[in-house]
Amino acid sequence: MAKSSASPSGPPGKAKISVAAGGSDNAEGSSTSSAGMAVFGYIAGGILVWSLIGWGLDNLFKTQWMVVGGALLGLIGGMYLSFAPRFRHRQVKEDLAEAEGSAGKTTDQS
Repeated sequence: MAKSSASPSGPPGKAKISVAAGGSDNAEGSSTSSAGMAVFGYIAGGILVWSLIGWGLDNLFKTQWMVVGGALLGLIGGMYLSFAPRFRHRQVKEDLAEAEGSAGKTTDQS
């Protein structure tokens, strides 16, 4: 049997914002495991990188609290990178709906 190859960008006319925003890598549209791995990667990577930066700053300045601050900063940054595209995508949809609604009002009055 020959496998059909589907476009990774999904159906025509639909733009893929990001995996965390619900983008799909296959034709069926089920990408929950890849989206979960992307979210986990952003958060774990942010914590790891910023903890290492905090550890380096702790050694440089002879403090003991910057590694914890770095871990918290990495957590917040990873969560932002994971979920901000979803909120941005929702805002774009609302803006488009509002623009279409106002465009309909202006053409009806002429």
